[in-house]
Amino acid sequence: MANQKVRKGEELPANKLKLYLQKHGLISSVESELHVTQFTHGYSNLTYLLLTEGREFVLRRPPFGAIKRGHDMGREFKVQSGVQKGFDKVPKMVAFGDDLSVMDCEFYVMEKVDGIILNFKEAQKRNIPSDQYKVIANSWLDTFVELHQLDYKVIGLSDLGRPEGYVERQVTNWGKQYLKAATEAIPAAEKVMTWMNANQPRKYEHCLIHNDYKYDNIVFKDDSWKEVSAVLDWEMATIGDPLMDLGTSLGYWTVATDMDFVKQGIPSPTIFEGNPIRSEIAELYAQKSGRDLTDIVFYYAFGLFKIAVIAQQIYYRYHKGLTTDPRFANLNKAAELCCNLALKSIKTSKID
Repeated sequence: MANQKVRKGEELPANKLKLYLQKHGLISSVESELHVTQFTHGYSNLTYLLLTEGREFVLRRPPFGAIKRGHDMGREFKVQSGVQKGFDKVPKMVAFGDDLSVMDCEFYVMEKVDGIILNFKEAQKRNIPSDQYKVIANSWLDTFVELHQLDYKVIGLSDLGRPEGYVERQVTNWGKQYLKAATEAIPAAEKVMTWMNANQPRKYEHCLIHNDYKYDNIVFKDDSWKEVSAVLDWEMATIGDPLMDLGTSLGYWTVATDMDFVKQGIPSPTIFEGNPIRSEIAELYAQKSGRDLTDIVFYYAFGLFKIAVIAQQIYYRYHKGLTTDPRFANLNKAAELCCNLALKSIKTSKID
């Protein structure tokens, strides 16, 4: 994961933060130097690396100007604290901050996990041999299936979500969120919403789901690619249909045969030679989990629509001047792209 200097307007209050860290026994003196950099990874919650007294911590806080809904730090901290009771691939939570005299929002601090985050640029830089991508995909999938096998009741997360009616609520709520964040008409979005309302599965399983499970949200231990050290970014985790989780992952799974504007719009290491295609990933997931993927087109279309809404919501903040991050300038086009891809999948009954 690359990190850089803190973006203008997204600085942390260093002196107050040092007092907080000392209060929680994370540093011995407020006189110690605190070096802060910002991770470039991610489009939602802001993530910072804190270096002080020879130790490294990661701090997460909501974006500036964001509403609390969808950026609930207390929930994110609770989820990961619970998950680590039954799943060792999660960063260790260190401290939760809800004192607004420290910062203008809730935040939390966790241990930094060492390893490799395989985003597009990292994969490009490493020039990974094609035969290794099958190893990477299988390690990624094994961890996904392991996560879906967690007993959320045993780890104290029964109140995290309402599994009954989950799919219907998701279709309705993401549709509402899209309409609220729309800045221009996207005809494909309306068609996809109408189709999903009419074609959603009525019977499905439920378990703990991550809801943003993709390569750049996991940390590989090393370049043997055989072990995942941690799964990151749990802000959208809940109790729901595991195939909704898979659908979102497939939405991010661009492949070499996709059109160039798709690969540019959703850049992913999955485009490189040796990667399984989307239908192969779905088949592997079915084999490893034992789940029936009859409705995979619905789940893939929903995953793409959800990615479209997330992109549109971030673009809406940019459009309104609430953020100046230049990465957000064309996210309305990414939203349109995802809706068009979802509509294509619906019309062809294929996910490749």
